Amino acid sequence: MAIDKDNSLETTMRSNFIHNMIDEDLAGGKYQEVYTRFPPEPNGYLHIGHAKSICLNFGTAKKYGGKCNLRYDDTNPVKEDMEYVKSIEADVRWLGFEWDEKRWASDYFDTMYDAAIELIKKGKAYVCELTAEQMKEYRGTLTEPGKESPYRNRTAQENLALFEDMREGKYKDGEVVLRAKIDMSSPNINMRDPIIYRVAHATHHNTGDKWCIYPMYDFAHPIEDAIEGISHSICTLEFEDHRPLYDWVLNEVGFWNPQPRQIEFARLNITNMLMSKRYLKKLVDEGTVSGWDDPRMPTIAGIRRRGYTPEAIRSFCDDIGVAKSNSTVDFAQLETSVRDDLQFKVAARNVVMAPIKVVITNYPEGQIETCAVENNRNAPELGEREIPFGRELWIDGEDFMEEPVKKYFRLFPGNEVRLKGGYFITCNEVVKNEDGSIKELLCTYDPETKSGTEGGNRKVKGTIHFVEASTAVKIKIREYQTLMIENEEGSLELNPDSLHETWGYAEPAVSDVRAGERFQFFRKGYYIADSELTTDDDKVFNSIVSLKSSWKK
Repeated sequence: MAIDKDNSLETTMRSNFIHNMIDEDLAGGKYQEVYTRFPPEPNGYLHIGHAKSICLNFGTAKKYGGKCNLRYDDTNPVKEDMEYVKSIEADVRWLGFEWDEKRWASDYFDTMYDAAIELIKKGKAYVCELTAEQMKEYRGTLTEPGKESPYRNRTAQENLALFEDMREGKYKDGEVVLRAKIDMSSPNINMRDPIIYRVAHATHHNTGDKWCIYPMYDFAHPIEDAIEGISHSICTLEFEDHRPLYDWVLNEVGFWNPQPRQIEFARLNITNMLMSKRYLKKLVDEGTVSGWDDPRMPTIAGIRRRGYTPEAIRSFCDDIGVAKSNSTVDFAQLETSVRDDLQFKVAARNVVMAPIKVVITNYPEGQIETCAVENNRNAPELGEREIPFGRELWIDGEDFMEEPVKKYFRLFPGNEVRLKGGYFITCNEVVKNEDGSIKELLCTYDPETKSGTEGGNRKVKGTIHFVEASTAVKIKIREYQTLMIENEEGSLELNPDSLHETWGYAEPAVSDVRAGERFQFFRKGYYIADSELTTDDDKVFNSIVSLKSSWKK
């Protein structure tokens, strides 16, 4: 049980250096409105790093009363799939946003082609036949200038004819490219005659077989922004060195005024999270994980199935802020955002793991009564529930020690504890199996100490929870650790212990749980009924985030 909140932005996101720049642009009259876009490539599922970009682009538009487009960067037909398109739209909506217009880079292929023709006619682009290896050799280094391609000084007429041959499919993939003619001695390698068109004989999901040449991202992106009237093109920091090329394209083609302004921010890095779509796709393809939505994956689909909330993700992205330089956020900060959100809207349920049988020898056989317990002490509006109590109970394995350590106040031989919502019990005897394992604990209860009565107010150091044995529901529990861990060399590798499957007993109310419902397992942590594995007969829970423990081992 949980209180469902409106999944829209409740508050305006806090200001940052990007907003300061936008404020200056608006005050100076450069733009009349703020228009942003979120431009994913549909070649995989989005991850939590993209969530930051989504929150920033859509949140910025909302803050300024502007617009934000969802635009698919579908310039590479080989890697793209409609499955990814559907997942991207689901992720954006789950985070609480809605786009003003849905666009495709491929919608502008004709305009991009015309722009390439314009560059050729101006002597600013040429067809190059260097191989990829030769082009790399000619490019130079950070300390040495590049050298010009032998095809660089072809006439405009020659280049127009060759470019037409490219379009008509007379060349194989990779055989020739169209390059911008800029400056092979530029200190910025991105400006050393970058490729702006390549040959790719592949059917495109949107344009079919109309094209066998496709624009490169650095050429397509500024044109897309300009056509859509984007005011501020917000990109991650790796595109900072590409900004001169972005501006060059806009200056050389089209008549867009005002031109979009590219602004870069630091991408989201989180400890023990590897956010590379290519690597994540490899994990999926090789069966290392169950799919893109495996709860261990850093994909938005994965964290959604894990039980994270969109409110928590938005809060996390706002809390970490928008920086100009790269840094790494501790995974614990993400967990804190999730925990802070759940603690006020998720009801508790009694669940015991590694269960130990308790027999209350002085309680009437066959008798069952109910005990009232609050659903969430942080949210009184969630009310109370009734749980059964009887002669035989299950308690959590961590709540009993035959030989207790110092400052252990839970159940042990001769000790009295409070059963949450029930009575005080004292452990009198430990009954063991032939192999030495515990079969059951024989206890007695004080009938004058039920919670809510005067006797229940008596002070006792330890309080534990329980599940009545005859009505208990057996559940499956999937405990998660981070998918990646840091090795001795400081690099990330797969964590062999990222998933631990166990089981436990839950109070009878859990029998009616629906997939996607979240609960606090009392004194344990927050859990969600798995959206794929939970059925009427099988209740499977994913751990979301732990609680802070009151006892340190």
